[in-house]
Amino acid sequence: MGRYVIRRLLQMIPVFIGATLLIFLMVNVMGDPIAGLCGERECDPATAAQLRKEFGLDKPVWQQYLTYMGNVFTGDFGTAFNGQPVTELMATAFPVTIRLTLVAIFFEIVIGITLGVVTGLRRGRPVDTGVLLLTLVVISVPTFVTGLLLQLLLGVEMGWIRPSVSSEAPLGELIVPGLVLASVSLAYVTRLTRTSIAENKRADYVRTAIAKGLPRRRVIGRHLLRNSLIPVVTFIGADIGALMGGAIVTERIFNIHGVGYQLYQGILRQNTQTVVGFVTVLVLVFLVVNLLVDLLYGVLDPRIRYA
Repeated sequence: MGRYVIRRLLQMIPVFIGATLLIFLMVNVMGDPIAGLCGERECDPATAAQLRKEFGLDKPVWQQYLTYMGNVFTGDFGTAFNGQPVTELMATAFPVTIRLTLVAIFFEIVIGITLGVVTGLRRGRPVDTGVLLLTLVVISVPTFVTGLLLQLLLGVEMGWIRPSVSSEAPLGELIVPGLVLASVSLAYVTRLTRTSIAENKRADYVRTAIAKGLPRRRVIGRHLLRNSLIPVVTFIGADIGALMGGAIVTERIFNIHGVGYQLYQGILRQNTQTVVGFVTVLVLVFLVVNLLVDLLYGVLDPRIRYA
């Protein structure tokens, strides 16, 4: 396994460089970031030239990228146009989004897998049909609609939650936003688990375990569920990075100052340093989570060996 991990880490280097280069180039063609610093009036040439020199925007794009990557390896993600270091923005935004993501993943694992196992074991019955229809409705409704409806009903009409999350974003206030963020992924986890359980239920190793007289709970938990979770773990692993980077809508609805909020502000103000810095960290999150997911395969299925 050691050689496999080393090989995967080496493979992550070109992927990281390629992804960050692509993001850097895309962000640099969004528009002129200096124009947004002067407000509604156009910057005079002298001021614009000074700002470009201060932020290194007067250099060629390839040179800007090399300078940026050199600073990244020293822990310097640049300075936002308001003068605040990007690392300070990360220090306040990432803990909030991580808590929100953990709540969302918790709902996916507990509710999604539980419903998937129940419907997979009872395929074709009324409970299976009902859950399938429910997940189809959840997938069909956009996240911003779900978020606004829950905010209106639970926060404004019933008063059970705060319509807007406080600046500290405690875990208790993130339950409903986490459910909104996880809603679509939860539906996919339910359907994926159901399909995997229904297919593996007819496998020979399950019949053998039943023929040996093993208790039903042990057959489901130790044999059926472990082998059925491999595609589900793959989906959840990829979804972690997607939830952290794709929480813009949810964080805007509930006024959560996390990664999505900072990315939205950076794109709106054409703040290239902020956008590239946050996306660079999200790329690292994707790569590390995918590596951990691959290593988890061997835990779920002992037949998997790492060459």
